[in-house]
Amino acid sequence: MGFAKELRERRNVEAREVVVPEWGDDSGDFKLYCKPITCADLNILQKKYPDFLENTTVEAMVDLILIKALDKDGKKIFAPLQDRKDLMEEETAIISDIANQMFSEIETQDALAKN
Repeated sequence: MGFAKELRERRNVEAREVVVPEWGDDSGDFKLYCKPITCADLNILQKKYPDFLENTTVEAMVDLILIKALDKDGKKIFAPLQDRKDLMEEETAIISDIANQMFSEIETQDALAKN
């Protein structure tokens, strides 16, 4: 194991709860979970969407959700090939809200440049 992996494994990274009231039922709001967006996640998204950080499209947000959405046990909840089309047909406001909750800890390049 490389040193970077050892350091990464020392951290206890909790999944963050993402609340989607629009997908809820009689028992309450729907909740999914996601771990922080990693360099590898950004690399995948930026290869497909080169301006991902400056100009995030709805399609890119759907891909972010497909990559990061987990259930409470940490298992992926969406199958990219099967669920992508259905998520693309969801209301833009819902997809945007989910992606924003997932993306909330990432700063834009402009914000990073100011720091």
